[in-house]
Amino acid sequence: MPTDPHPPPPAPPNIVFLITDQQRFDTIGALGAAHVDTPQLDRLAAEGTAFDACYATAPSCAPSRASLFTGLYPHTTGVLRNEDTWRTSWVSRLADAGYRCVNIGKMHSSPWETPLGFHERVVVENKDRDHPMVPFLHDELDKALFIRGERRQVRSLYRERPDYRERLGAFEYAIAEDLHPDVFVGAHARWWLDTYPGDEPFFLQVGFPGPHPPYDPVSRHYRAYRDRDVPPPIRTPEDLAAQPEPLKQLRRHHQANDHDSIVTLEDPTAEQSARQRRHYLANVTMIDEQIGLIVEALERRGVLDDTVIVFCSDHGDTLGDHGHSQKWTMYEGSVHVPAIVWAPGRARAQRVGALVSLMDLGPTVLELAGCEPPAWMEARTLGPALRGEPFDGREIVFSEHARDAILTETELMTMAFDGRFKLVEFVDRDAGQLFDLRSDPGEERSLWDTDPVNRGRLHDAIARWRTRSALATRDRLLPLR
Repeated sequence: MPTDPHPPPPAPPNIVFLITDQQRFDTIGALGAAHVDTPQLDRLAAEGTAFDACYATAPSCAPSRASLFTGLYPHTTGVLRNEDTWRTSWVSRLADAGYRCVNIGKMHSSPWETPLGFHERVVVENKDRDHPMVPFLHDELDKALFIRGERRQVRSLYRERPDYRERLGAFEYAIAEDLHPDVFVGAHARWWLDTYPGDEPFFLQVGFPGPHPPYDPVSRHYRAYRDRDVPPPIRTPEDLAAQPEPLKQLRRHHQANDHDSIVTLEDPTAEQSARQRRHYLANVTMIDEQIGLIVEALERRGVLDDTVIVFCSDHGDTLGDHGHSQKWTMYEGSVHVPAIVWAPGRARAQRVGALVSLMDLGPTVLELAGCEPPAWMEARTLGPALRGEPFDGREIVFSEHARDAILTETELMTMAFDGRFKLVEFVDRDAGQLFDLRSDPGEERSLWDTDPVNRGRLHDAIARWRTRSALATRDRLLPLR
């Protein structure tokens, strides 16, 4: 039989996009964190492409996710803080291409139940939304808890504990394991894989609410960490004293407010910090187990060999580094995130050290699905890296965040990082930060006042970046209107 000179293109793969909330880069065993148990992520990293230098475009949920799901920087989307309106994503392009698009878990769009191009959404939002400034929503977990007669584990409940102010947000989950947010989301994803009757390719986005605080693993996962040695926070009196005023005020704000059930102490003990980190890492291991169960569900469905799995987090968590809580800073713990693409036959088994932006996963997913990434995207496909082709990555990665109810003392904070030098500047302040991560990987000695050359170089890079972005904004936004 003669060979068909024009064979049909290969069928598009299924895509499972796993996103955790607030997971630092240094939390995956195979990527150098030997103190963390992550056998499922270790497998994805060993068999896929792991990006060692991936940075979020914003150090909080909504701006980072809006950027990731549009391929545009926060200043272009207009989503520069949580609760800014975000209604559009590239998921609609996958739907138009014939994909069944499903979100299970957290997306943090605004409004929270915005379709964003998905055919169906099972919304499970932040673990602790118990605050008058947070929009009200009975999400799917709230409904399940109500049916079971249980009470959501939030700060108004934790405040009843006599040791609440000493825990730094670290608690063992007190009700049934299947009602833990991360277990609930993982189980619902498996249920969908086991029951959806269609045979078209699917895009399944699974948004785990953890390890975002409260740091609340179930007891069986915490037992493995109870006495484990974990890296202590990076902090010295000199470091704290040298921080620019917006960051000093951010620390004070955390100490005065119990955001997400965390009472932030000015000077926690070594044991308090270790306990917080052990709970956080046990939550990471909980999610890792759920990822393994989702892989098993893909095998049961008979589609694992035709599925791409992408794993990342929206931003990190300082966990006490530099005296800070959670995110809202440009320190490594806050903006350096894991990113893995597992795609046998489409992505090599390798680690890539080049600088990439978290939003670059957007056009990468479109390309893997056979969709042309739109020219107006500011994100860049990672396809060449996946295929093992020459790949230099980005010369500089940028991150930005506007004033909000927590980062109150600056109108806009911006980071530029070239792989060695990191500049952090505040639009309304003369003081900022400059770190040489080669000689100072802990970011403890700012060179702002002693290295005007690199400070000026990266300052100019930020100005050029914003100018070029502004010049192209009209063309980029036209397809979104």
